[in-house]
Amino acid sequence: MSVSREMPKYKCKKIVSALKIKDLKPYEACENCESDGSFIITPEEEGYAPFKVNHEYMRKHKPQIGGYYVVYKDGYKSYSPSEAFEEGYDLI
Repeated sequence: MSVSREMPKYKCKKIVSALKIKDLKPYEACENCESDGSFIITPEEEGYAPFKVNHEYMRKHKPQIGGYYVVYKDGYKSYSPSEAFEEGYDLI
């Protein structure tokens, strides 16, 4: 089945919290510990400490350096590639 006309367009009205990802490294609790699949995200913005995200977040969202770690009003944590995020959101 083919679409004979352009699909409806929608404009985003959400306010989110987000940090641009400067670095992304596997989390190691200790030198000889087995990894639990967690990673440490280092934000590009000054004044924000690196933070840990769990294996489930990594598996589901597959974040990349240069993209955005995004938190919605209800606490849901997500990821957005930089181009999509920067096209859809302005800093307030």
